[in-house]
Formats: sequence, C-alpha cells, structure tokens
Amino acid sequence: MPETTPSDPAAAAAAPKPAGSKGVKSKLQKKEVVLKNIPYPFWFGGSASSMAACVTHPLDLVKVRLQLRSGDAPKNMSGTFMHIVRTSGPRGLYDGLTASLLRQMTYSTVRFGVYEDLKRRFTPEGKKPSLPLLIGLSSFSGLMGGLAGNAADVVNVRMQQDAALPASQKRHYRHGLDGLLRMARAEGLSSWFRGVWPNSARAALMNAGQLASYDTFKVLLMSYTPLGDTTTTHFASSLLAGFVATTICSPVDVIKSRVMSAHTNKSLISFMTEIYAKEGVSWMFKGWVPAFLRLGPQTICTFLFLEAHRKAYRNIKGIEE
Repeated sequence: MPETTPSDPAAAAAAPKPAGSKGVKSKLQKKEVVLKNIPYPFWFGGSASSMAACVTHPLDLVKVRLQLRSGDAPKNMSGTFMHIVRTSGPRGLYDGLTASLLRQMTYSTVRFGVYEDLKRRFTPEGKKPSLPLLIGLSSFSGLMGGLAGNAADVVNVRMQQDAALPASQKRHYRHGLDGLLRMARAEGLSSWFRGVWPNSARAALMNAGQLASYDTFKVLLMSYTPLGDTTTTHFASSLLAGFVATTICSPVDVIKSRVMSAHTNKSLISFMTEIYAKEGVSWMFKGWVPAFLRLGPQTICTFLFLEAHRKAYRNIKGIEE
C-alpha cells in the first residue's frame, strides 16, 4: 500500500506490514506514517527559537569569540568559557542576549513561517513531500529569513564580540534596538545589510540542513522504529539535524562572523583570500566543535519547544493526535 504523508507533523502510525514468507530472513519493517496537514500559527518558529536562545546563548557567545579570536586569546572552548567568566563574570556569558532574541524574532519567525506555509501549499493532500522539495523550500525560506534578520544579526555579533575588543574599539551597545539605531546614525542604513549575502547564504544552508533534515529524519524514525510521534523521536531527529546543519554551514559561518565584526569595508573575495593565506583550508571548519555543541542543543531545544507549541495548539483546538 503506498505511503500517505502530508507535510506537517501531528502524526499517527499505522500497523506494520506483514512479515515476509516463512524461511526468508526478516527485514526492517516499515510502517505507514500519516501526518496531518495542520496550519499552525506563523509565529511558532520564532517563539520556539527565542526560548531556545535563552538556553544556548552562552555557547553561541563562545563560538563567536573563538571564530574572531586574535592575539593571545584562548584557543579552545573551555578556555574561552573560563576567560569570559573571569573577565566579565557569569553575566558576561549572556552578552548580546537582547540582540540574539531580536534576531530570532525576525530571522526564525520568517524562516519557519514561510517554510511551513510553502510546505502545505506545495504538498498535495495525501502525499509525502519529497526530499528535493523540502530542501528547495527550506533553502528559500532560509534566504528570506536571512534577509529579514540580517540587521539584528550584525548587532548580535558585535555585542558578543565587544567585551573582547580593545577599549578604543568597543561599541558599548546597551541592547539590540540601541545597536540598530546607533548603527543607522553612525554608519547609515547600509550597515544593517553588512554581510547580508554570506549571512543569507548561511541561512539558506542552515535551513536546508536543519528543517529539511529534521522532517526527513522524523518520518524515517516513525516509519522504521516503534517510537511514534514522541519526544524521543523529536530529540533524535533534531540531534541528527543539528549535526548536518553544523557541517554544511561551518565555512559560511566563519566568513559571516568576520565580515560583520570587521572595522573595514573589504569585499567578500578579499576576506576569503586573506583568511586562506593566513590559515589555509582549515579555516573552513574553525570552531566546528563549539559550533556543534552550540547548534546541537539549540536545534534540539528549538524543535522540542516547537513540538510543544504544536501539541498545545492541537489540544486547545481539540484536534486529535
């Protein structure tokens, strides 16, 4: 019997297919997974991502400091973490949190909202969305999210880096909105779009690696394991999606952080040439481990919070599981 899996996750799994004939070695049994096509509110992704940011912000801060390190700054994650606590106290681990929340409210709201809406529109009722379709839709929605959240992302990177800069170069933004206004006054509105193309490219890759792979891993786990649409499935799917997204995004993430934090206006090609001349090919995965240790928990928290949003919505609306 063919699969029937519309695009959005609130799921029920049918009984497994009968085992093969006697004497034939048993194979992994595939269940048919029926995913209900429910139009969830557009803002769910931004809300879930903001909650996740509150949990994982210290890891994001450490990742940015490692990518932008210079001089005798610590070279590893634990050293950077302890350096921040010694110099700025525990509160220093949340430098730039307001900008991070502003970024999630713009970037993540758009990327999740557009992705889910397009997925419903482009997936015929009773059909399962193909992986190429998921990758295409998630890449496009990530690009839209990157454009929408670029200004907040610039402020976020600058606020996270500020404490590590010499006194003469510190910007002292009080919060995310203050950073946006001061950037516009001092550097013009064009500063809001600094690094917009590497950032948007990263957002497209991130979404393809995160959202498309999460949906794919979730359906596979529900189809080939007895887990069903459970927290365990959500946890495992998001962990795998975090690994995929980190690996895909690492090179673009390094470039994005350096372009946004720069005090000079160099072209993207100039930045890449300079980095390659100084560090060789290894720059592409600089900070991969802290990036995964940040993105893995961030991806897990985001999807667990998102699935909790969805479950609460279904309960409120009286939609059967």
